[in-house]
Amino acid sequence: MAQADIALIGLAVMGQNLILNMNDHGFVVCAFNRTVSKVDDFLANEAKGTKVVGAQSLKEMVSKLKKPRRIILLVKAGQAVDDFIEKLVGDEGAGHFVKMVHNGIEYGDMQLICEAYHLMKDVLGMAQDEMAQAFEDWNKTELDSFLIEITANILKFQDTDGKHLLPKIRDSAGQKGTGKWTAISALEYGVPVTLIGEAVFARCLSSLKDERIQASKKLKGPQKFQFDGDKKSFLEDIRKALYASKIISYAQGFMLLRQAATEFGWTLNYGGIALMWRGGCIIRSVFLGKIKDAFDRNPELQNLLLDDFFKSAVENCQDSWRRAVSTGVQAGIPMPCFTTALSFYDGYRHEMLPASLIQAQRDYFGAHTYELLAKPGQFIHTNWTGHGGTVSSSSYNA
Repeated sequence: MAQADIALIGLAVMGQNLILNMNDHGFVVCAFNRTVSKVDDFLANEAKGTKVVGAQSLKEMVSKLKKPRRIILLVKAGQAVDDFIEKLVGDEGAGHFVKMVHNGIEYGDMQLICEAYHLMKDVLGMAQDEMAQAFEDWNKTELDSFLIEITANILKFQDTDGKHLLPKIRDSAGQKGTGKWTAISALEYGVPVTLIGEAVFARCLSSLKDERIQASKKLKGPQKFQFDGDKKSFLEDIRKALYASKIISYAQGFMLLRQAATEFGWTLNYGGIALMWRGGCIIRSVFLGKIKDAFDRNPELQNLLLDDFFKSAVENCQDSWRRAVSTGVQAGIPMPCFTTALSFYDGYRHEMLPASLIQAQRDYFGAHTYELLAKPGQFIHTNWTGHGGTVSSSSYNA
C-alpha cells in the first residue's frame, strides 16, 4: 500500500540525516540502500520510533510511494546514479529540462527589468525612490510578480550610511550556467530563443568591467541626449515595452519546450508547467496564470503569440514598445533584450523574410540548392556564373 511521501536511496550519514530531517517535518520517508542490511540497521537504530519505513527492493520501494512518486538519490556520482536511474524511471523524464528553461526565462526576466531600470535612470533621470515607486505601481498591473516586487525593495534599500545601496554594487553579473544551457539547447534544436541568449550575453558583457572602463574613455556614443517628451507617458511606454518583451520571452521558452518534447517523445502539460512555475519559483507571477489559461483554451497552441489574449496584449503594447526602443537607441542605452524581442516579433509576423537571398548565396558559393515557393520539397541548383558545374553539394552545408 502506498504510504510514503518520498523515498531516499543511499543510507550514508548524509542520507540518514536527511531522512530524519524530513521525518521531523512531517514527511513519511521510505529508506532503501543497495546493501539491504543497512536498511534494517537504520530502522532498528537511528530511525527507531519514527515514521520512516524501509524497503528490501526497488520494486517494494516504488510500491510504497504515493503518486507522483518522488525519489532522492544520494549515491556516489557517476555509474551508480546511472544504474539506479536505468532501473527506476521508465520513459525519460523532462523535469530537468523544464527546470533549465525556467531558469533561462528567469535570466530574461531579470535582464528586461534591468533595461527598464536603465531607461528610467538615464533617459528620464529618475531618482532611486521614484523608480522604486514606479516598480511598486507596476506590481499592481499585469507585471505583478516576485521579481518586480523585489526590484522595488532593492531600489528603496539604504545602506548603514543612509545612502541607497544599489549604486554601490559593482555592475558585473555572475551566472551559474542554466541560462547558457538553455541558449545552447535552443541552438541545438534550432529554436530562436533569442531573448534568453541575449540575457546571457548581457551578463557576459557586464563581466568585462575593466575593459568597459577603458572603452568608456575612448568610444563615443550619441551627442548628449536630452529627453523632452512627457515623462509620465514615456514611463508607461517603458512598462508596456517590458510587458510585451516578457510575452516574447515566454513564447520563446515554450517554443523550446515544445521542440524538446518532439525530440524526446515527451508528453508535456504546458498549462501545468506554467501553473507549477507560478507556485513558488523566482519567476512566479500573475502572468503565468494567463499562460495556463491560453493552453486550457487550446492545448495544441503552437505559439503564445497566436492566443487571442496575448495577441491583443502585444498589439496594445506595440506603439509604446517601439517608442521605448527607438528612444533608448537614440540615447545610446544598451537594450539587448528589448530590441531582440521586438525583432523576433517582427520576424515572426512576416510572411516573407530575406532568407531567400541567403539560400541563393549558399547555392552560388556552395551548390547547396534551394526550393522555389511554387515547388516546395523540390531542391534545385542553379549555375549562377555560367561556367560552374551543375552538381549540388552533398557534404559541406554551411
